[in-house]
Amino acid sequence: MAELPDSRLVQFLKDSSKILIFTGAGISTGSGIPDYRGPHGIWTKRMPINYQEFMTSEDARIKYWEYKSESWENYRTAKPNRVHKEIVKLELAHKLLMVVTQNIDGLHKLAGTSEELLVELHGTMSAVECQKCRKRNAPDSYYEYFKKKRKVPLCECGGYIKPATISFGQNLREKDLERAFNAAAEADLVISLGSTLSVTPASAVPLRAAERGVPYVIVNRGITEHDRLRALRLRLDGDVETLFALAVKSALA
Repeated sequence: MAELPDSRLVQFLKDSSKILIFTGAGISTGSGIPDYRGPHGIWTKRMPINYQEFMTSEDARIKYWEYKSESWENYRTAKPNRVHKEIVKLELAHKLLMVVTQNIDGLHKLAGTSEELLVELHGTMSAVECQKCRKRNAPDSYYEYFKKKRKVPLCECGGYIKPATISFGQNLREKDLERAFNAAAEADLVISLGSTLSVTPASAVPLRAAERGVPYVIVNRGITEHDRLRALRLRLDGDVETLFALAVKSALA
């Protein structure tokens, strides 16, 4: 028997033309990217290096590059799944206002979400960035360099190079936060997909929209920090990929 979409989510999607999508790690597990907090999460094996440690200690920088090198193959070969692709369909249907993601896997962009409609709050593994001049480059050659030399790559300007992600102790980019909260102020529907909504200030983005009275929908497998909010209009628990894809397909039919 074929699965049916949730009619309430379908109606929300049909009625909206400025949808804010907020995504977390739970949407990318289907693409082979491990979660962070679960029983098999990355952080159960090794906590990442603090940004200040990275900037002040060569030993910490080496450990950081070792940590990132271990996960790079997963990120390099990962492909977008149905969630990423259905979000692109919402854009093509002129219903998408913005995608704000906590994910660093670059899969939204790879799926085809336009850069002007995408905010990667925690950065991206799809580039490396000099911490001095902020120049960005493709990452492959830098990982190869570290693998062969066991030395942290340096920029032409002498600055330390690291993946273009936001590390612990490193501030989020003000421009990204501004774009995210501006979208929250304009959206007519906000949907959180695959996030526990426990990381701040990122989790404040969908909340800002919900506090304006627009419909707030959460789709996640397992509990989230926003499950008991009065502003929440719909909570779906289960496989995010299936629940969301079915609803979008039906709404756009």
